[in-house]
Amino acid sequence: MFGSFLTSSRSQRLAVLAVDPSSSTTGGSLLGDRTRMPQLSRDPNAYIRPSPSSGALGGVTRSTSETILLCEGAGYDVVLVETVGVGQSEFIVSDMVDMFILIVPPASGDELQGLKRGVIELVDLVLVNKADGDLLPAARRMKAEYTSALKLLRKRSSVWHPDVLMVSSLESKYGDQVWKVALDFKKKMEESGKLFLKRSNQQNACMWDYIKNEIMTSFRHHPAIQSQIHHYERLVTSGDMTPSVAADELLESFMTRH
Repeated sequence: MFGSFLTSSRSQRLAVLAVDPSSSTTGGSLLGDRTRMPQLSRDPNAYIRPSPSSGALGGVTRSTSETILLCEGAGYDVVLVETVGVGQSEFIVSDMVDMFILIVPPASGDELQGLKRGVIELVDLVLVNKADGDLLPAARRMKAEYTSALKLLRKRSSVWHPDVLMVSSLESKYGDQVWKVALDFKKKMEESGKLFLKRSNQQNACMWDYIKNEIMTSFRHHPAIQSQIHHYERLVTSGDMTPSVAADELLESFMTRH
């Protein structure tokens, strides 16, 4: 509903990069934009690109960062990156976007997770979804829990403190509130110069991420490694060799024969 609000009420050209879970059989997306976003998929001012996560950590695909740049270059005003259920250890998406938003449902038991230092430590905004009907009281409690959790964390920015808002796809009045917060965030980050610095750091992080991925791919597909990897896996599984020793020997074999 927020996407439709942006295209209709704010006349924004919107790109949605929806990273879906991957099928273990075909490797393709299990969910589709027409299934989850039927109204937005018919909007001429919206572009939706569903991509399978293909097992990638962080809930995003390797091409997400470049796709964001392409969408910006194509003239889209807003680019939303929707990730696969981001967990405590999967927050690589924060290194790709200007504003990192966490959406949580009420009465999900996630309030305790919010008190842990993880994704909540990186968010710029928390949205408590389904704040309507019988779930409204639970949404209010969830908002209070996350507000308290954010107060306990060390501030990441001197110009912005994360807020917690309640939203509902059934009540469009929340869209304007979220948009105002997003614009306020952008204004403060731009005026302070932190947005430029953040994007520069993100590009460096992206470069190193690609380097690590390419090295791992080269390692796994190297003939010397493929001929030995199962042997070392059996040794580690049986307890005849420690993981660190096995890793050192495989790396030595890779380096000497590469």
